[in-house]
Parts: sequence; structure tokens; C-alpha cells
Amino acid sequence: MLRYAVIFIVLALIAGVLGFGGIAAGAAGIAKILFVVFIALFVLSLIFGKKIRA
Repeated sequence: MLRYAVIFIVLALIAGVLGFGGIAAGAAGIAKILFVVFIALFVLSLIFGKKIRA
């Protein structure tokens, strides 16, 4: 999921440089949402992950 966020932010940067403002804003919005979801899932997996018994 983090990979998709990075892909969308790169797409937003390229579209912004080329002058496609609407596409850049859309891709940046998607990248922000995916990044927040990734962070939330990462934190939940750290909290509720299986404990390794040694």
C-alpha cells in the first residue's frame, strides 16, 4: 500500500511539473489517503500483532 502512495505522489509531481493541475491535485489526494491508511494499518499491526514466545 505504501508503494501505491509513492506511485501516486510521483504521478502528482510529474503532472504538476507538466501543468496538469487537476490531475496533480487528484493524485496527491489519493496519495495522502493511502499513506494515512498505511500508517493506521501499520500501527494496528504493531499493537495487535502476534507476540513471539521465546
